[in-house]
Amino acid sequence: MTPEDLAHLRRARDQIDRDYAQPLDVPRLARTALMSTAHFSRQFRAAYGETPYNYLMTRRIERAKALLRRGDLSVTDVCVAVGCTSLGSFSSRFTELVGESPSAYRARDHRASASIPACYAKLMSRPARAST
Repeated sequence: MTPEDLAHLRRARDQIDRDYAQPLDVPRLARTALMSTAHFSRQFRAAYGETPYNYLMTRRIERAKALLRRGDLSVTDVCVAVGCTSLGSFSSRFTELVGESPSAYRARDHRASASIPACYAKLMSRPARAST
């Protein structure tokens, strides 16, 4: 992979990080990276270890965890706020990555982690798949 390819992939990854709540699909991200859809998907996985869709969903679940810890939004409101269109798919993916349902996560006491700086909390609470 060339440094130019990596720069284009970073541009697409940055778009996911910035616009995670917007409707994003692989063809749109591939255009951002100036690559064909298939080439972009292969190169993204090679560079970042997961597919563009999985990376997007990881970002959405990270944000969902933060919103659920606040406790002032319903699971449905959080689902919509992070850009998911199906509550069932959101709940399934959340449970897969976090190990408990969004409702159970929201109901837990999160006061102990309230004093942890956000940058550390994000790093420590990043969802991870068991294996892909």
